[in-house]
Order: sequence, then structure tokens, then C-alpha cells
Amino acid sequence: MMKSFMAKTEELERKWYVIDAEGKVLGRLATEVATILSGKNKPTYTPHVDTGDYVIIINAEKIKLTGRKLEQKNYSYHTGYPGGLKQIPYKDLIESKPEKIIELAVKGMLPKSSLGRNMIKKLKVYSGPEHKHEAQMPEIYEF
Repeated sequence: MMKSFMAKTEELERKWYVIDAEGKVLGRLATEVATILSGKNKPTYTPHVDTGDYVIIINAEKIKLTGRKLEQKNYSYHTGYPGGLKQIPYKDLIESKPEKIIELAVKGMLPKSSLGRNMIKKLKVYSGPEHKHEAQMPEIYEF
């Protein structure tokens, strides 16, 4: 009988990838990034171990939305106080914090557990074409 392979955290080889978000659709980019962060694109994937790689996203302000989401999409959160529901239109958020849009989209696609909270830490998002991770020698990822 052959044993199932189980990845161990100490034995993992983590890579760094750069993804250019310019002209990409938000949801399609987010699913691809979530797959890389969780390690599901690797043959060594193990459900209870964070086997994913690091992802750097550049040009976050040039991301696209399909349909009429630009006018209609809102981001909601609650302050915890009565009547504390806050809604920020997508248009305002892309002007003030374009990185937040991608971070929220990817976070929603990761597990809602301590494992998912560790995975989201491997995501680095920058609004412009510059990033500060040249020392990690990231590869350009195309999809």
C-alpha cells in the first residue's frame, strides 16, 4: 500500500511571482492569485498546510471591472455600533486605496481560518508599476 504524500512546512520551497494587474478583470485575477497563495497549483498541495507561494501585484489602480460594476459596486463594513453600516462606492475606493480592492477580492476566496489568515500575508499589492521585492528575485507570472 502506498502512503499519501503530506507536505511539511519545513520542506517547502516558496517562490515569488509578479503579476501585472493592468487591464485584467478583478475576479479572474483574484481567483488565480488565491490559487497560487493556497498552493493548489502545485502537485505538493496539502489541505492542512500552507503550501502556497508569494505574490506581488503591480499596477493595482489599472484593474478592470465588467458590466456596470464601476457605478453600482459598493464595499460594505460595519463599525460595530448601532447604525454603523458604512458603504464605500468602488469609484471612491479606486481613487483613495486601489490596493484594498484586490486584497479584499483575494481574501474572500481564501479559507476563513488561521490558515487563510497566514495565506493572505503572502500577498503584496502596489498601486504603481514599482515594488520593493527585487531581492527575492520574483518571476513574472502570466495567465
